[in-house]
Parts: sequence; C-alpha cells; structure tokens
Amino acid sequence: MITVTAQAAEELKAVLQAQVTDPEAVIRMVPTQDGQLALALDTVKEGDQVVEHAGVKVLVVGAELTDAVEGLVLDCTDTPEGRQLGIFKRSSGT
Repeated sequence: MITVTAQAAEELKAVLQAQVTDPEAVIRMVPTQDGQLALALDTVKEGDQVVEHAGVKVLVVGAELTDAVEGLVLDCTDTPEGRQLGIFKRSSGT
C-alpha cells in the first residue's frame, strides 16, 4: 500500500472539504495513459484500499494499482507556486 504522510492526508482532506459537496466523494489514485499516476475525484468501490485522516476518507487506491504503488509515498512539498502533492519512492530507511 502507498504511504500517505500526515501532511499529504491533511492536504487531501482540505481539497475535499473546499471543493466537493458530495459526502461520498473521495480522491482516487488513477493511472494515466503515459504510465504516470494522477489523482481524480470518484467514489469508493468494492476492493479499494482506503486511506482515512481524522475520520475522513481522503484517498482510495483500486486493486489494479495495489502492486504498482507498493513502496511509494504521497507527500507534500512546498514550491514557489505553493504546496503541492507529490509521489516519491520510499527511502530504504523508511
């Protein structure tokens, strides 16, 4: 399973609360056509792995991506454009 840092979970929760009115909406990790990973709004489906933060479902990963995200970390980085989510490989000490 992907590791989601507390900062990333808080950012995902803030995005959901600010932009979504549907209480069933979650952010889903999805594959792109070029083999990258992206985030999209969706709902929880059977077989999803769900990450919760402070009682809110903030990220779901479908069964088809379980192996692909193993060893990855979703974290926030501060950039000149503001805080951004990024996916990184887990370091060997983590």
